[in-house]
Amino acid sequence: MDTHLTSPTTDGSRSPRGVRRAELESSQGQADPIDTLPPAFRWGVATSSYQIEGAVAEDGRTPSIWDTFCHVPGAVANGDHGDVACDHYHRMPQDVALIADLGLDTYRFSVAWPRVQPGGRGPANPAGLAFYDRLVDELLGRGIDPWVTLYHWDLPQELEDAGGWPNRDTAHRFADYAELVFGALGDRVKTWTTLNEPWCSAMLGYAYGLHAPGRRDLGAGIAAAHHLLLGHGLATQRLRAAGSPIELGITLNMATADPATDSPADRDAARAADGLGNRIYLDPLFHGRYPEDVVADLAAEGVRIPVEDGDLAVISSPIDVLGVNYYFGQAHSGVDEQGREREDDGRPVRRVVRRDLPRTAMDWEIVPESFTELLVRLHRDYPGVPMVITENGAAFDDKPDADGFVADDDRVAYLTEHLRAVARARQAGADVRGYFAWSLLDNFEWAYGYDKRFGIVRVDYDTQRRTPKRSAHWYRDTIRRVRGER
Repeated sequence: MDTHLTSPTTDGSRSPRGVRRAELESSQGQADPIDTLPPAFRWGVATSSYQIEGAVAEDGRTPSIWDTFCHVPGAVANGDHGDVACDHYHRMPQDVALIADLGLDTYRFSVAWPRVQPGGRGPANPAGLAFYDRLVDELLGRGIDPWVTLYHWDLPQELEDAGGWPNRDTAHRFADYAELVFGALGDRVKTWTTLNEPWCSAMLGYAYGLHAPGRRDLGAGIAAAHHLLLGHGLATQRLRAAGSPIELGITLNMATADPATDSPADRDAARAADGLGNRIYLDPLFHGRYPEDVVADLAAEGVRIPVEDGDLAVISSPIDVLGVNYYFGQAHSGVDEQGREREDDGRPVRRVVRRDLPRTAMDWEIVPESFTELLVRLHRDYPGVPMVITENGAAFDDKPDADGFVADDDRVAYLTEHLRAVARARQAGADVRGYFAWSLLDNFEWAYGYDKRFGIVRVDYDTQRRTPKRSAHWYRDTIRRVRGER
């Protein structure tokens, strides 16, 4: 989730972080901006399959890259894995009841590719699809809209063995898989997200080696990024051709990337971070092209984006909603601590500068005002597509009492300020139509294992007992207040 977004100052009317001052000033003065959210605003929570489901070897599911990665010594904190996770596969009705009790109208969940199409090829696995069929019916029976994410990082291991996302064929396999899931659920699910955070899949997985499958090759990461986008476009076209009245979208993780100072070197570092973190996805999706400066930066590293004829037209297939995941902002410098602008190998210095700001347990900066700036900039630079906040939340060092209750006031404060940031962005013109808290449950937090807790509901991993935290009660009460319910 280490992505970056900035708008370098081009005229005197913009603040250093890129939002026009008048836009922000016009949104001030409300007693509580959250109360300005409209009655039709969508409220939800989000989860992902590998982080909560468990049951990794049941009912025909085959291994994913995360099953493999978790068993690489040292890859995941404490040697943790998702074999059981939150046991959602067996406790799904109980978890849906929690969502209903919170008064939420939407549940965003992901489908496990190796559960419904073992090995990533061939026909659907009826037992795997049956789980999601039951989940959708359980949600609808309680008046909750299902929001499906087709890919949240659990690539079938057999496809990785065949080359993974750097292999162009994986994009076509993804489109086949999307069509299988849609064929089973498309009669009841009206909103579909193709990918969750392709930056993480591509860069953390293939370039930096921090996530599954653990490769460290920038060229492979960039090829993966392109083929993820191509898979998104192919799946979008397939699902659109089915003719059902559905909403299609993609979810990107984004943040602001501020220059540490106004120096040319720092401004260029922020530009580069924005380019490789965000515009490399946004520009092909909405403008049908890759940014020229990003292409040049990569060429200087000896890396080429493997675009073939027609790819960008497929990638830029129209969508109905942009999912925005936001957690933090960062400041960037193009000068090292000795004042040099070049590394020993001649490459420009690129580093993140630590600011004196509050931080979460993930050591991420808490910068809610950047959230407003991000949303206003997205609306300005990529207009015409509504946004929904598909993830926002924070990990803190939760301390349960004797009954398992967590008085997580720090999380309540985080969520409050970030919801206010969304409301202020709306007041400044950003077309934001919903907000999903991350996450419903404490869960497997990827390379951090079970050390970090994002849930508004506590999970005791020894007993699988669920206990809503103070933040869950706050979320429920806030939604009721905004809706005008008693």
